[in-house]
Amino acid sequence: MAPTAVTGATVAEVIAELARLEDPKSREVNARHGDDHGVNLSKLRALATRLKTQQELARELWETDDTAARLLAILICRPKAFERNELDTMLRQARTPKVHDWLVNYVVKKNPHSEELRLAWSADPDPAVASAGWALTAERVAKKPEGLDLAGLLDVIEAQMKDAPDRLQWAMNQCLAQIGIEHPEHRARAIDIGERLEVLKDYPTPPNCTSPAAPSHGCRRRPSRRGRRRSRAGR
Repeated sequence: MAPTAVTGATVAEVIAELARLEDPKSREVNARHGDDHGVNLSKLRALATRLKTQQELARELWETDDTAARLLAILICRPKAFERNELDTMLRQARTPKVHDWLVNYVVKKNPHSEELRLAWSADPDPAVASAGWALTAERVAKKPEGLDLAGLLDVIEAQMKDAPDRLQWAMNQCLAQIGIEHPEHRARAIDIGERLEVLKDYPTPPNCTSPAAPSHGCRRRPSRRGRRRSRAGR
């Protein structure tokens, strides 16, 4: 049985345990989604639970440039402890979709600099960075829309989403869906944009799951939490 990692573990000890958790089947599945690690995520979360919160260890794990180590770092860090420039650098270093998504959702969204980063990233020429800005915008549309120019966001989505790179297109589509879900006064236009652009219309979706395409994903109605989780997991 692998030794249990505890508070005070070194980077070398944690990397060794991650190596013991390596599974070829998990690596094969992860590779299909663009992720280069072979650790089952449930086991990774269990390891994070044993390690508990360790900010300095998280920073050291991130610096290894190993995907599994970076995912673990995200799970054991203190999201509010990062400075703005530090998070900006980390996002640009995030090589894989899972690291990128977890960093935005588990760390940046909880950080006091999230709004400043949202504005900066949304205008960034790097589409991967811009997608993080749009993901944060979708979150704000749903939870704190005061001060947002929703009509202006729809203008940008209408003009740019169709030809945007995949990751940026996905995030813009999520924002479009959230505008339609949360703001009835913009719902008809959101539906019209989604139906005309047909972004993600043919995205493979398992039976009984919600398609990520904006008109079916939520512009017409609020999808169930289960449906939103499963459509996102299928990405």
